Amino acid sequence: MNPSIERLHAYPFEKLAQLKAGVSTPKDLRHIALSIGEPQHETPSFVCDVLAEHLSELAKYPTTRGVDELREAIARWLVQRFDLAANAIDPNHHVLPVSGTREALFAFAQATIDRRVQPTVVMPNPFYQIYEGAAILAGAEPWFLNTTAEHHFDMDLDAVPHTVWQRCQLIYTCSPGNPTGRVLPREQLAKLIELADKYDFVIAADECYSEIYPDEDNPPVGLLQVCRELGRTNFERCVVFHSLSKRSNLPGLRSGFVAGDAKLLDRFLRYRTYHGCAMPLPAQRASIAAWRDEEHVRANRQLYREKFEAVLALLQPVMDVQAPDAAFYLWPQTPIPDTEFARKLYGAKNVTVLPGSFLSRDTPLGNPGRNRVRMALVASVAECVEAAQRVRAFVESL
Repeated sequence: MNPSIERLHAYPFEKLAQLKAGVSTPKDLRHIALSIGEPQHETPSFVCDVLAEHLSELAKYPTTRGVDELREAIARWLVQRFDLAANAIDPNHHVLPVSGTREALFAFAQATIDRRVQPTVVMPNPFYQIYEGAAILAGAEPWFLNTTAEHHFDMDLDAVPHTVWQRCQLIYTCSPGNPTGRVLPREQLAKLIELADKYDFVIAADECYSEIYPDEDNPPVGLLQVCRELGRTNFERCVVFHSLSKRSNLPGLRSGFVAGDAKLLDRFLRYRTYHGCAMPLPAQRASIAAWRDEEHVRANRQLYREKFEAVLALLQPVMDVQAPDAAFYLWPQTPIPDTEFARKLYGAKNVTVLPGSFLSRDTPLGNPGRNRVRMALVASVAECVEAAQRVRAFVESL
């Protein structure tokens, strides 16, 4: 067995199950889960129809590169969404479909890291746990950059030592952030590109929450968009990861893409050809339909707006919690330790939240997830409101 497997931490939901073990819950309250970021809104019916129409294509092997129509649909979406030049994205060189971005974020590190030279992978802290596992199993050392309220949950790039940048081969960013909901500003992305050029590392930008935001006229900025603004038309050292899971309520379709630097994607394609993760053809056909439609995405955003407005009105009088820039998480401070808060809330009100310390690592500057919890507003409006009412009652009882 790969000895690095022993270095992997238990996944946050394993820790959560252990935390809740043995806790009795009120029999008169149904369980409401705010712990996992699994969208619960209705799957677009037209996508299901396309999927069903093409089930006969399960009889065919899909190619790793995907069908031309899918890459073309993704390229058009990128151009429209991020205000790129009409010919900025070449579907044959700048786009690679993947079987969900979780798999791709992990695999990208395996293909990118040169393990012969004591590599480092920089990542935000708290973070999506795949980043850490990918770094460890690629033979690299994770380096955690705390994102805290004091810095508006931005990545304080000046806090990274020169010696870390020298060893850095890859940096993961997450914007909009999980769990903070922070959208990294243009200036910070531009500075990161400058650092990538100076120290020769790759930027892997996880933008899976980019389509959930409050203001229709102010969508989150993306890394490729900043490349365009800087005149960086080859997207050198820059790749972005997008998914239909959150945008289109299709987590089970396992459909996303990687886009950016053509040289990096060419090598990643070679890796994936051996990896064996080609997206089934019916899923590709359904994905084409989803990427071509924006009406269902706008309706999806409106549901999240309604939930944030209602839930924040209930929680802000009793908790330190703010509306995020984007995504569907709340990241409130807790009046008692986060693990104690989560366990007692579950026992008293049958509501599950995720302790922030389960999403973070200890650093010399502390654990930025401690005394916070992540609440995923993925259930229906009514369920989220009921959960918020229970959380408020619980906090008021402390």
